[in-house]
Amino acid sequence: MTEAIPFDFDIAIVGAGPVGLALAGWLARRSATSRLSVALIDARTPEAASADPRSLALSHGSRVMLETLGFPADATPIRRIHVSQRGHFGRTLIEHDEHELPALGYVARYGSLVSALAKAVRESGVHWLTETHALPPMQDHDGVTLPVQSASGERTIRARVLVNAEGGLYEDSREHARDYGQTAIVGTVSVAAPQPNVAWERFTREGPIALLPCGGARHADYSLVWCCTPDEAARRAELPDEAFLAELGAAFGERMGRFTQIKGRATFPLGLNALHALVERRTVAIGNAAQTLHPVAGQGLNLGLRDAHALCDALSIDGATPLALAHFAQRRALDRRLTIGATDTLARVFTIDFPPLAALRGLALTALEFLPPVKTALARQMMFGQRR
Repeated sequence: MTEAIPFDFDIAIVGAGPVGLALAGWLARRSATSRLSVALIDARTPEAASADPRSLALSHGSRVMLETLGFPADATPIRRIHVSQRGHFGRTLIEHDEHELPALGYVARYGSLVSALAKAVRESGVHWLTETHALPPMQDHDGVTLPVQSASGERTIRARVLVNAEGGLYEDSREHARDYGQTAIVGTVSVAAPQPNVAWERFTREGPIALLPCGGARHADYSLVWCCTPDEAARRAELPDEAFLAELGAAFGERMGRFTQIKGRATFPLGLNALHALVERRTVAIGNAAQTLHPVAGQGLNLGLRDAHALCDALSIDGATPLALAHFAQRRALDRRLTIGATDTLARVFTIDFPPLAALRGLALTALEFLPPVKTALARQMMFGQRR
């Protein structure tokens, strides 16, 4: 009889971004009862990740989940969301007090969120391997063997369950794959007439423009996501600041006065990629490894955090077993289907330049103001998802 290979850990998590860190922290909090040993593996150091200046949109539901670990003190609350389409009638407002919540969501710097979560993980019993690259894993009936490389050389880690929270670790078939033919221009802009704690989703013929308040209520700064055609994005990326701000003002409108400054301009292509199955034997994908979404409505990270929270529940109850992974996949099916479908639909429907359809979109936005139960259901899905 072949001797069983000993396990180093019950669970190995590849990827120490917000989703991987949150999962590691939640599992560590429950280790007293679940007795699961956890390893966290990432190619970067926590310090490098903490310097990342990108802005993240976090729903109120995500804040509730993350508060058990830590939440960045400098996050800016969103108390109103203004949704409209440029050049056509129709708009809807979502207000925090309609839902009896302190905020609908928050805008946090990536580095601030990672720092808060990293502090909780450092204080736990998680074995954290930094500056370590994970190679494609090998599975057998009992567990997963994961080769890793670091400055000290190559070794293998043996775990009962492997969680991919990073992407690119192994290939799988795709259920949804779509190139939106859009590129996002991101950066931080300042405006002449800011409206504190208001987030904007403004649909244009090229794609949505999102402006998220950042830097606190006294600041005139907004995190920008401007979706447009790849050719236009490439051209605008090379414009002088003054010309870029003038074009942004023409596309967005004058609701916050003139755009006065742009910092940190960058671009990235937009597409939808979602795994057909989250689980493959003893490996499971969450966060960006499971799905990457269009940034409209800011659902990507929030969906990933709900993935991680549900996986923590399943592993804590059923142990590091295929049964736990099966229960997790079943539990997440509805939320993923609704969130991915809604994001994909918004990204496509609001960019069709057809006057009758624009009129129907305007009617739909306006109708939400007169159908409070429908608006509430949509807002609750965006804030909390389907958590069972």
